[in-house]
Amino acid sequence: MITVEQVTTKRQQKEFLEFPLKLYKGNPCYTPALYMDEKKMFRNDFVYNDMCEHVYFNAYKDGVMAGRISGIVQRAANKKNNQRRCRFIRFDVINDFEVAKKLFDTVEAWARAQGMTEVVGPLSFSDLEREGLLIGGYEYPATFEETYNFPYYGEFIERLGYHKEVDWTSSRLRLAKDYNGELEQMADYVLRRYNLHLATARNTKEYLAKYSDAFFELLDKSYENIYGSVPFTDAMKKLMMDNFSLILSKENLIIVLDENEKMICMGLAFPAIGDALRPSGGRLTPGALIRVLRAIKHPKVLDLGLVGVDPEWLNRGISVVISAAMVKMLKMPGVLYAETNMNLEDNYAIQNQWKRFDEQKIKLHRCYVKNLG
Repeated sequence: MITVEQVTTKRQQKEFLEFPLKLYKGNPCYTPALYMDEKKMFRNDFVYNDMCEHVYFNAYKDGVMAGRISGIVQRAANKKNNQRRCRFIRFDVINDFEVAKKLFDTVEAWARAQGMTEVVGPLSFSDLEREGLLIGGYEYPATFEETYNFPYYGEFIERLGYHKEVDWTSSRLRLAKDYNGELEQMADYVLRRYNLHLATARNTKEYLAKYSDAFFELLDKSYENIYGSVPFTDAMKKLMMDNFSLILSKENLIIVLDENEKMICMGLAFPAIGDALRPSGGRLTPGALIRVLRAIKHPKVLDLGLVGVDPEWLNRGISVVISAAMVKMLKMPGVLYAETNMNLEDNYAIQNQWKRFDEQKIKLHRCYVKNLG
């Protein structure tokens, strides 16, 4: 017997949060989210409460937890795109199609009750969070920013009438063996040609204090038309800055300023911390904290984060300055490679940028959509 219950009690919340940890226990490719961050979804002061309706469901088979799913009505995104969409996210399930069907039937019914005409996902509250369903590259560990799932997830979702809307690719980047320094030379030329310079600061804290406002202004402009994006609220900005302060170092941050000190381009990367969090299921135990701090201090892999370019500066070769900064990061002692995380397949500007490196495409994620008519 399969039943689905809306998550309302502390017990159900705990089951919802811990189900994927049990489902993927021992899987070397699954990377858990921070447990303390996931718990915030159920708080009254959750950062996205002012722009979203959200609901959570647990599925049970013969009384045993067998799956979960969340539905989100992202009002800001719907208003921006003139849509009536419900997002689904945090879908996890045992290898049983009937359980998956029951979960999606329930979230689709909830979506109709909210007046929605489509269900799309996996998409979370904003594009700053994990999104997409893994449909290729199951043998590679997920980064801290990526989702991971078994292959049967996609099979179930497509059987339920969902079809592709967009795909994201992920790549590993290394310096080519015959690299001759041309990117640094090109970057120096671009900086001199347009009278640009790199921002400087004594430490990461000073960077964030000096440039955070301009950083978000630039991101809002450069990400305005990116799939799934929503404008930053003050609460989102604070959350992002809090997270940055924990793992971002000034060596992995680049900001390009014009002659009037206006930010026109930025990029950042993070030390990969997935391996550090996997043994503890995303909980910051003393052992996990030690592993995270070690990964931050001596990174072996870099996870590429946000890249933003002022639209007025597109097609002027500014991206080569970011590429040159990546060269410097890849030359850091102990760094083996960088992972791009998920890039939209039709974002040709970023896709072409990675061709400057020894690139290996390793993963493919997909977002699905279904019309409820």
